[in-house]
Amino acid sequence: MRIALCTDAWHPQVNGVVRTLATTIERVTARGHEVMLVTPNQFFTFGLPGYKEIRLAMLPRFRTRRMLRAFDPDIVHIATEGPIGWAARGWCKANRVPFTSAFHTRFPDYAAVRTGLSPDRFWPIMRRFHAASHAILVSTPTLAQELTGHGLTQATPWTRGIDASLFHPGHSPLEALADLPRPIMLNVGRVAVEKNLGAFLDADVPGTKVVVGNGPDLAQLRARYPEAHFLGALSGIPLAQAYCSADVFVFPSRTDTFGLVMIEAMACGLPVAGYPVPGPMDVVGREGRGPESTLLQPVGALDEDLAKAITAALGCNREAAAAHGGSYSWDHATDQFLGALGRAVETRRLSAAA
Repeated sequence: MRIALCTDAWHPQVNGVVRTLATTIERVTARGHEVMLVTPNQFFTFGLPGYKEIRLAMLPRFRTRRMLRAFDPDIVHIATEGPIGWAARGWCKANRVPFTSAFHTRFPDYAAVRTGLSPDRFWPIMRRFHAASHAILVSTPTLAQELTGHGLTQATPWTRGIDASLFHPGHSPLEALADLPRPIMLNVGRVAVEKNLGAFLDADVPGTKVVVGNGPDLAQLRARYPEAHFLGALSGIPLAQAYCSADVFVFPSRTDTFGLVMIEAMACGLPVAGYPVPGPMDVVGREGRGPESTLLQPVGALDEDLAKAITAALGCNREAAAAHGGSYSWDHATDQFLGALGRAVETRRLSAAA
């Protein structure tokens, strides 16, 4: 297939969306498909208000359309609901080219956190954006059910994976964590208000709290929580070492659609603590034994009292966590991605032939 992938999230951003897309493109290309990217790097950009690290394309409509017309794709995958996403959607509709979309970010909830408005105010925008998509790729069944409840019934599974050559329990300790008082509680991700890091840093539990990542709230949280350790962004082997050096991974977000860092942490043998909300429930499971409660031993703990979840997760078996995290495969995720796009192409072909 000739696949055009259009996304408002791309390097140098460091987040789960970018890592998912980059890994998927690498594997799709390796299988012989041709991929053309439309990203903010190809446009003049402006910083998202309140979050300057995220650069959005400025007036991308005409160049996006020229690029798509020149590439002549079989299918367009629109990863995000930003300026590039809307421009690509408009071109597809105008030219009767099939497109799929993805629901990587629970945008109505993020917008609600930042504006104080109800998420219901933002769902009409999401419905309009995704309504014409042949398939909305989602990472969990819980998210598919949520979209169905909002009138978007074409959700299709697209799970996530881990790099098993990198994320495993065999790494030596990260020197920065070697002498910290135990237990070491680790969070990895964007340091921003929607990640609910205050809940983690306020949790009344003994030990040392460590945050890995950058973001707009980093300076504020460093000043507010001087006893916590903020290491900035890590990647590759140092990130895997950080996972292996900690005693529990704390995921306080209530708005993530999946949480790629959770399965990376577990693959390194690190049990997960979080809230019983979509994302953690789809990975850890309400009882800590996986989403279907089929695991023989708990790999984490979820509780509305985050301190209780942390305490319970500290008693979980690290080998069981590593096995569960390691079961997530990028090959399987790529099969799902290509299957959804292939079905969209075939549906349009049959429709045109009728």
